[in-house]
Amino acid sequence: MSKKYIFVVGGVMSSVGKGIATASIGTILKSKGFRVTALKADPYVNVDAGTMNPTEHGEVFVTKDGDECDQDMGNYERFLGEDLTKMNYMTTGRIYQAVINQERNLKYDGKCVQVVPHVPEEIISRINASVKGTKSEIAIIEIGGTVGEYENLLFLEAARMMKLKNPKDVVFVLVSYLPIPAKVGEMKTKPTQHASRELNSCGIQADFILCRAENPIDERRREKLATFCSIDPENAISAPDVDCIYDIPVNFENEHFGQKILKKLGLRPRQKDLVEWRQFVSLAKSAKKEINIGIVGKYFETGNYVLSDSYISVIESVKIAAWTQGFSPKMVWLSSDEYETNPAKLKELSQLDGVIVPGGFGSRGIEGKISVAKYCRENKIPYFGLCYGMQIATIEFARNVCKLKDAHTEEINPETPYPVIHIMPEQKSKLRHKDYGGSMRLGEYACQLQKGTKADAAYRNSNFPISDDNIILERHRHRYEVNNDYREQLEKCGLVVAGVNPERDLVEIIEIKDHPFMIGTQFHPEFDSRPLRPQPLFKAFIKAAGKRHSSS
Repeated sequence: MSKKYIFVVGGVMSSVGKGIATASIGTILKSKGFRVTALKADPYVNVDAGTMNPTEHGEVFVTKDGDECDQDMGNYERFLGEDLTKMNYMTTGRIYQAVINQERNLKYDGKCVQVVPHVPEEIISRINASVKGTKSEIAIIEIGGTVGEYENLLFLEAARMMKLKNPKDVVFVLVSYLPIPAKVGEMKTKPTQHASRELNSCGIQADFILCRAENPIDERRREKLATFCSIDPENAISAPDVDCIYDIPVNFENEHFGQKILKKLGLRPRQKDLVEWRQFVSLAKSAKKEINIGIVGKYFETGNYVLSDSYISVIESVKIAAWTQGFSPKMVWLSSDEYETNPAKLKELSQLDGVIVPGGFGSRGIEGKISVAKYCRENKIPYFGLCYGMQIATIEFARNVCKLKDAHTEEINPETPYPVIHIMPEQKSKLRHKDYGGSMRLGEYACQLQKGTKADAAYRNSNFPISDDNIILERHRHRYEVNNDYREQLEKCGLVVAGVNPERDLVEIIEIKDHPFMIGTQFHPEFDSRPLRPQPLFKAFIKAAGKRHSSS
C-alpha cells in the first residue's frame, strides 16, 4: 500500500488538545493493525525545545537518541507504546537551518533558494524520512499553533503540496474549540467556522473536525458545521472534556472515528480494536484507594496559575503506576522556595504518602529541596529523586550523614570545599564557549544494576527490558554527576550505589539503607513509562507510598 498521511491542525485557540488527539488517532489506527508513527512540527524558530523555559513551554521531553523536544512527543510515545527519534520532531529553526546548510553546500546546484518551494520541500522530505525510518504505513503529523497564524504557514503549505500530489493518501483533521458562554448557555460554532475558512485560505479543506467543548456536540451543531465548513455531518467528531486523557481513544471509537479515517484513506481494519487499551482504562476508573503524592518543584508557577505541564511525564508516570496497583493518586504541588523562607512548613510533608523531587536546574529553591530530602530521610517518607532530585539527595546525605559541611554541587557553588556533585569533564569547555543548545549528556545510556538492591528488584519484577548482565537503558539530560572522589566515603556512611554506567563508572542510581524507599536516579525514568508498561521504579515508589498510607 502507498504511505498515508494525516495532518492535525488547530483552530480558535491554543492548548485545544491537538497533541492528545494526534496520539489518540495513532492509538486507534495501531490497534486496527497498522504500523503508525507520529510527528510534531513546531513553528518556533528555536532549533529544539532544550533552551525553552518550562513555565512557558512545558516539559522538555528527551527521545532515546537525545533530541530535546516538545512534550507532545511524550504523549505520542505513551499512547503508541513506541520509541520515537529526532526524525519525528521538527521546528521552523531546524528546517531553516537545514535549508541554509544545504545552500552553503551547493545542494541546490546554484539555484535561487526561496522560502517557497524549498522550505516546504524540506518539511516534506523530513516527513518522508520519518516514515521510511520507522517503516510506518501511516504518519500522523501535528502542526503546532493555530490556523491563521503566520508562523505555521509553511508547514500548512507543505501539507497542501502533499495533498495535491497524492489526494487519496492525505487526510486533514481540524481540532477546534466550540465555546459555551455561561450567560448564553448554547454551544457556538461560529469561531470554528472562521477557523475552517482560515484553513481554506491556505488551500486546505478539513476532512474531519474534532469538536472540543465542555460537553458533547449535538446533531444541530453537527449540521451547522456540515453546512458552513463543507464536511459530512458524521465527520464532526465529538470531543468533550474528560477527567482522564486515556479515555479519549475510547470516546473517538464510540464515534467510529478510526473506521471513518480508514475509509477516507481507502483502507480496511486488520484486527480487533483497543482491547488492551480498554482494559487499562478500566483499571484507571476502578482505582479507588487514594494516596497523596507531593511534587516539589519551581517550574509550575506562572502568574496566578499552576502549569503542571512542566512535569507532565512525571505526573503521567505516577498515574499509570498507581492505577495499575489500584491506587488513585492525588498530586500536591509543593514550592521549594517556600521551604527556604519558612522551614516550619516542612511538617506538612508528614501528611503525604510519598514525595518526588523532579529534574531541574539553577540555584532558586535548591536549599528548600535539600531540606525536603533531609525531612524525608529522617522521617521515613518515600522519596523519589529524578536527575537533579538524585543530586539533591546526595548533597543532603553528604552534609548531614557524612558530616561534610557545606557539601554542594559545582553548578551552584563552584568553590564548595566538598563538590560531591561536579561537572562532567566534557561539559566544561561547552559551558566555557556558551555551547548550550543540545550539548548536555542526552538520550539513552546503559545502567548496570547492583544485585540485591531495591532498584534491581523493581526492574526484575517488571516487563521492562533488562539484559542477562543486568543492564537497562534509560534516558538522560544533565551536565553534572556524582563525584567519584567522594563515592567511597558516601558508601561507608550508608549510601548505596545501586546502578552505574559500565562504560564510565558514572553513578546512575542511589539508595539509602534502612529506608522504606529513598531512591534517586541520574536518568529520567519518567520518559520511558507507558500505560501498558508502567515504569518499574515508579511502580516500586507507589507501592511504598501505598504501604505508608495503609499504616498511617
